[in-house]
This record gives sequence, C-alpha cells and structure tokens, in this order.
Amino acid sequence: MTSKRSLKVSLLDYGAGNVRSVRNAITANGYEIIDITDPSQIDEADVIVFPGVGSFGSAMTVLKEKGYVEPLRKYLSKHDRPYLGICLGMQTLFESSEESHEAGHETEPLPGLGAVPGKVVKFDETQVGAVPHIGWNGRIDHQSSPVFRHVGNDEEMYFVHSYYAPIVDENKEWVLTSTTYGGVRYVSSVQRGAVVATQFHPEKSGRTGLNIVKGFLESVEDGTLSKTSPLPVDPSASTSLVKRVVVALDVRSNDSGDLVVTKGDQYDVRENEKEGVVTGRGGVRNLGKPVSLAARYYEEGADEIAFLNITSFRQCVIGDLPMLQVLEEASKSIFVPLTV
Repeated sequence: MTSKRSLKVSLLDYGAGNVRSVRNAITANGYEIIDITDPSQIDEADVIVFPGVGSFGSAMTVLKEKGYVEPLRKYLSKHDRPYLGICLGMQTLFESSEESHEAGHETEPLPGLGAVPGKVVKFDETQVGAVPHIGWNGRIDHQSSPVFRHVGNDEEMYFVHSYYAPIVDENKEWVLTSTTYGGVRYVSSVQRGAVVATQFHPEKSGRTGLNIVKGFLESVEDGTLSKTSPLPVDPSASTSLVKRVVVALDVRSNDSGDLVVTKGDQYDVRENEKEGVVTGRGGVRNLGKPVSLAARYYEEGADEIAFLNITSFRQCVIGDLPMLQVLEEASKSIFVPLTV
C-alpha cells in the first residue's frame, strides 16, 4: 500500500464529466485531494490537476460561469505554479479551438486560457483515415523532464480525441512530447516551468499512466518539476497505434441475484451434463466476480476491459445501477478503459 504524502492535490472538477479515474490515480499514489469549489482556492493551491472532460466550448463556458478563468490565467502566467492538465485540460491552455465558437462569431474559434500559443484544430479524416484518434500510441520526447522519471521511452499511453494542437514556431518551447497519427505530428504533452499538460489520459494508461502522475507529483514535492532540458528531435521520427489486448467479460445475475461472470455453451449460460448435471438445468455458470476477475486481467496486462451485461437489453447502461456499481468499484484499482 502506498504511504500517504504531505502534498495535497487541488482537483479542478468543473462538473462536465466523470473524473473518478483521475481521483483514483491520485489517491493510488498516496496523495489527498482538495476539491476546488471556489475561485479563491486556485491561488491558494499547492498544485492543480485539471482533468478536462467533454467539449472545449462547454469547458470554457463552465470555467467562465464559475469565475475560474481569470484566477487560472493568473496562476499559469509565470509558469512557476505546479499544474497538470489532462486531455481537454491541455487543449484549454491554448489560445483557441475550432471545436467551438462564440455566439454571433461562427467563423471564429472560441478563445481558451491563452497560456500556450497556437490553435487547436480537428483531424482531417481524409488524411488520417479515422477520427477520433483512439487507442494506445507512443511519444517522441522534445525535452527531458522529471515527469517521466518512472517511465521508459518505449511505453505507450492511451489517447481518445478528435482535435489536436499542431506544433508551430510559437509553441515549440512548450512541446514536451509529440505523437504522430495518420502522418500528422502534433503536441501530445507540454511543459514550461511547472506547467504540464497531456493530450493522452494517464489515468487510463495503466501502470505507465500511474507512473506519470507519480513522477509529476513527486517532482512537485522535491522541487525538481521545472528542471527540464531540450532534446534533439529526429524530424522523421514517428509513432503508431499498437495492438491492444481487450478482455470481454459476460456478466449476468445468477439465481441469487448476484452479478457473476459467466460463459455460454451455445448461448446457454446454465450448467449442463458437461458439468455433471444429471437432470434438468443447473445454475448459472459462475466463473467469478466481475471486479475481481477484471482486476486479475488488468494485472496480467489487459489494455481495456469490457463488461458485457447479457441480461440488460431492456434498459440503458445509465439505468443499470448494479453494472454502474461494478464500474465504480473496478475503477479504484484498474487504470485502463472500462466499458459496458
């Protein structure tokens, strides 16, 4: 078990989506969380983590409504206050995004926080082949950083996004890593001083992602976060999506009403004569509890786990409380994508 750390992490959860996995990644590394609920807490924070979820427009709208925009700009202005933005939390650092537009200005991209020069744009399907970019991809280092102190050069991270930040002359000094998708090289993480942000999802990147969060927070604690140095970059270097191991678990209720992982024999999930049933039909074939089996597959290297609720066709996932509870419990110890 990870020992508790003295550093407390201020989490900017603006309410636009589920950030449970980010919370769990922070606490799994031994850190306590303070939820930011008032603009005054931004200036008081020792370190801020902003796990942006949803669209650029909704994020900026909520930040404005809650009065967070100007305090965040002040916090980021000198690049000396520790900050970790994730996915949309990175994109909002840029000057603007063509994903959204202000009312009455449909041809102009919506402004962001403006900490990083450049505009966020959409992948061109005719060039990259499929949008969004989703899966495990690598990185090309542009700087050495203590953020990656526990991560090897050949480890992949999990991405899911349709918009990206191009590398331009104005933001080159910010680029921590780049990644290529369909021949397009883009900014996959940034760092300048103590301000760090990633396009990929550390909280969904398994042990690699946990180690990135660990490296970031440890370097905040020991005062080394801003100790970066530029690296030579091969202009012909590229990364690519890698094959994934996706585990699918058939889940249903047994005769006692408990959720179990089962297996069908020609669509029949009940034990039969092959399992020693002499007459009639046996109970639901029970291979184990969903959370414990999923955790085992995660430990064995699964890149994604899908729970297939084979009795829930009558209702949508949002109304399926038992399966949502399975996801909630699984996310405490499993740091790869979980789907139903």
